[in-house]
Amino acid sequence: MTTQILPHVEGRLTQDAPLAPLVWFKSGGCAEILFEPKDVADLQSFLRELDSSTPVMALGLGSNLIVRDGGVRGVVIRLGKAFAKVTCTDAVTLACGAGASGILVSSTARDKGIAGLEFLRSIPGTVGGFVRMNGGAYGGEVKDILLNCDVVIRDGTLATLSVEDLHYCYRHSELPDGAIVVAARFQGHPGEPEAIQAEMDRISASREASQPLRSKTGGSTFRNPDGHKAWQLVDAAGCRGLQIGGAQVSEKHTNFLINTGDASSADIEALGEEVRARVMAQSGVELIWEIQRVGDENE
Repeated sequence: MTTQILPHVEGRLTQDAPLAPLVWFKSGGCAEILFEPKDVADLQSFLRELDSSTPVMALGLGSNLIVRDGGVRGVVIRLGKAFAKVTCTDAVTLACGAGASGILVSSTARDKGIAGLEFLRSIPGTVGGFVRMNGGAYGGEVKDILLNCDVVIRDGTLATLSVEDLHYCYRHSELPDGAIVVAARFQGHPGEPEAIQAEMDRISASREASQPLRSKTGGSTFRNPDGHKAWQLVDAAGCRGLQIGGAQVSEKHTNFLINTGDASSADIEALGEEVRARVMAQSGVELIWEIQRVGDENE
C-alpha cells in the first residue's frame, strides 16, 4: 500500500507510523498507514473511497491495547482534537466527540451539575473506546448512561445507533466490524457539583491506591469470570511479580501487566498467556483477555 493509491484526505496520512508512542504499554510495531481525519466528513470520504479489502482499525488513547511487534496492516484511524469536544445539550445530557477522554466528559458533567457520569473519570480511554467496549468501573457501565452514538460504517455511511442496537454485555458490544464511533450522547441526572467532585475524588484516590497508574501498563488484563475476581485468581496461582523478559505482573494489582522498561509486545502477551495457564492449572477457571491484542506477531 502506498499513499499514491490512497484516497485524498483533508487530514493527515502517515506511512509506517510507529504505534508504540501512542499506546500505554509503549511497545509494538508500526501502522502500515495512520490516518488522522480532519472531521467526520473527511473520515466518511476516506472510507468510502478506500479499497473495501483494506483492514481498518480505530485507535483511541491506546490504554487497553497490545500492538504486536510486527505492526498493524491496513489503516489505523486516530481521532484527534476535532473529535474531542463535549457540549451540554440539555440539563442532564452531554454530546461527546469520540476522541474526548473520560476525564473531560466527567469534568464537564460536574461543571454542568450532571451526576451519574463520575465513573468515567476512572476509565483510561476515549469515548469511542469505551462505547465500543461498554467500559465500566466503580459500579457504572456505559450501557447505563448511553442514549445513542454516531458511527461511520466501513463503507463511509454515517449512522446513529441506539444503546439497544449495541446489544451490550460485559465489556462487549455488537458494533459492526470496521465501524468507527465518532460521537455519543450520555445522560445522567441532576446533581450538585461539589458532591460530584467528591465522588470523583474518591474514585481517583481509590485507583491511585490500588492500581499501578504510573507504570507502562494496559489497564485490566483479564475479564472478571462469573463469581470470581481475576486478580484473586492470578494471585492464588502465585503470579504476583511474575516476569517474562521486560514484562511483569504488577505487585500492586495482579490483574495489571506492566512494561518494566524494555518489554516487547511478545513478552507482554506471553506473560499474559503464562498467567492464564497457571490460573487454569490452579483453579480450573479460564481467564479471558480484556485487553485487545492486534497486529502481526513477527517483526
